[in-house]
Amino acid sequence: MRAAGATGKRDRPDILAGGLMVGIGALGLWAGRSLAFGTPAMMGPGFLPGVMCGLLILIGGFVLLKGIAKPAEGLGLLNMKPLAILVVAIAGFAFASETLGFVVATVWLLVIGSLADQESRWKEIAISTALLTVAGALVFIEGLGVQMPIWPF
Repeated sequence: MRAAGATGKRDRPDILAGGLMVGIGALGLWAGRSLAFGTPAMMGPGFLPGVMCGLLILIGGFVLLKGIAKPAEGLGLLNMKPLAILVVAIAGFAFASETLGFVVATVWLLVIGSLADQESRWKEIAISTALLTVAGALVFIEGLGVQMPIWPF
């Protein structure tokens, strides 16, 4: 007996997601094919990308097989508003980081990006923005030495 709305077709969202993950992982392996892999003790420049792409292919394969085994589920309507908000947030970070500094760009990214979630609360946004901005500045600017101004002045 089939569930309501199920047909003989396969679960398209899982098949698409799994296929996309396998494709991106394979593309990453292909792009890094000239990098030396090395060993776990003496990692080469291709070690981490190779391992991550391999894991992405494995996870994608699992999702793909799961999608093939499940009954059909429609894709549903695509809500473009959250996607557009996230694109604006990421693009704003990219443009603001060079001229306005890490702090302003990160605040832009987190505040604008949080507008994509209808259930976000301003108190939570303010607290997480403050914590993530400080942690990001410490890790990326101070710890890793990323060449980006912290402040616009």
